[in-house]
Amino acid sequence: MRDYTLGKTGITVPQNAFGALPIQRVTVDEAVSLLRNAYDGGMRFFDTARAYSDSEIKIGKAFEGMRDKVYISSKTQAVTKDKFFEDLDISLKNLKTDYIDIYQLHCAARCYNEEDEIYNALVEAKKQGKIRHIGITAHKIGVAEDIVRSGLYETLQFPFSYLASDRDIELVKSCAEHGMGFIAMKGLSGGLLTDSSACMAFMSLYEALPIWGIQRQSELDEWLSFFDKEVSMTEEIKAVIDKDRKELLGEFCRGCGYCMPCTVDIQINQCARMIQMIRRSPSANFLSDFWQQEMLKIDSCVECGICKTRCPYELDIPTLLKKNLEDYKEILAGKPI
Repeated sequence: MRDYTLGKTGITVPQNAFGALPIQRVTVDEAVSLLRNAYDGGMRFFDTARAYSDSEIKIGKAFEGMRDKVYISSKTQAVTKDKFFEDLDISLKNLKTDYIDIYQLHCAARCYNEEDEIYNALVEAKKQGKIRHIGITAHKIGVAEDIVRSGLYETLQFPFSYLASDRDIELVKSCAEHGMGFIAMKGLSGGLLTDSSACMAFMSLYEALPIWGIQRQSELDEWLSFFDKEVSMTEEIKAVIDKDRKELLGEFCRGCGYCMPCTVDIQINQCARMIQMIRRSPSANFLSDFWQQEMLKIDSCVECGICKTRCPYELDIPTLLKKNLEDYKEILAGKPI
């Protein structure tokens, strides 16, 4: 397992980190067990956010009394100074700490600069010692590129997997050239990528820190196994990646959920990627009466367009939903999966 240094922050950790969004779905005891097992297995970097309900609280409980042994990053969706410090103080309390290693603006709509109070709040918090490094997350490539060029942030968190475009890869290289740490989110593309060896081998080629979303011990065991076995790009892994890229590249839903809620109660973040999910997971799970009813809700889409304005990937969601429903109905009628 190689180590990776997050740019000029000087934070050096194994290139294998814990994404704590999923632990909001499990009990406190289960989450604490996962987090401590992750630490015991070699992970040292843990990423969370104010928006992840009780994820911060669970991390705080797991690492109380050993704060200096881990690196923690969190995020705020605030756009004003007052809300920023409100969120930061809650994060510090939840995490049972007096500092956060990297505090990030969450899903930034643009590159905030010295003229914006939210950026100046970050600078002030760093001077106060409440945060040690200034970070930002984005989903749109143009915004991410502006962030790197600005030179104002120490880390960038952006979606990155082996479905990455050439432009995405150039973004990662640009971060390295600018001495900026790159944190790779959605390394499994919302659960569509299922070969952990291929995902890890791809990440090993770049100056990037992947934060794997982990909810179960079986998932954690898979990522921890790479501390004991070296993984590198092979012809066999290249074949897996090429096959997945051929099947999945193009407009597809990552399941992030920023489009929700839907005005007519469609589970957009699942229904808009049913084409992929039904072919990459046990299909029976998605052919149940429950999912048939959920998919049929697409027929009631009023095309209000609200979901399109929220989608960080600028997908034409109503069209994507209809495409998935058409395919789903054909499968129900007997079309081979």
